[in-house]
Amino acid sequence: MKKRTPVSTIMTAEVITLNHTDSLDTAERLFKTKNIRHIPVVSGDAIIGMLSYTDLLRISFADATDEGDEEVETIVYNMFTIEQVMAKNLISITSDTLIKEAAEILAKKEFHALPVVDNGKLVGILTTTDLINYLLDQF
Repeated sequence: MKKRTPVSTIMTAEVITLNHTDSLDTAERLFKTKNIRHIPVVSGDAIIGMLSYTDLLRISFADATDEGDEEVETIVYNMFTIEQVMAKNLISITSDTLIKEAAEILAKKEFHALPVVDNGKLVGILTTTDLINYLLDQF
């Protein structure tokens, strides 16, 4: 296993983002159509938060309603903004952060994704799935 490998080698570089003014309906659509679980929230070029699919489920009745009953979710989503639901106190890493260091951060915290920011610009996202796939490639 390579011990000095930077996260830039395994991160997702083509990041799907949400604007802080987008709706939670838009967020849900992205989560489902792109099959992702974390979306950085931006204001202009600056990352201001991270929205996870779990954050969305916490405020919705997704598990309590029928698959076809989207009206209840829409009403609930209209009660909140992305900024009210997203995580705001982010820990970010740079593209040259070592994979081991990023793994240590994720292992100690209660989240599963880290925005990768170089010189104030979002350049990627590193998730626990990226780390697991990296480990699987080692065997």
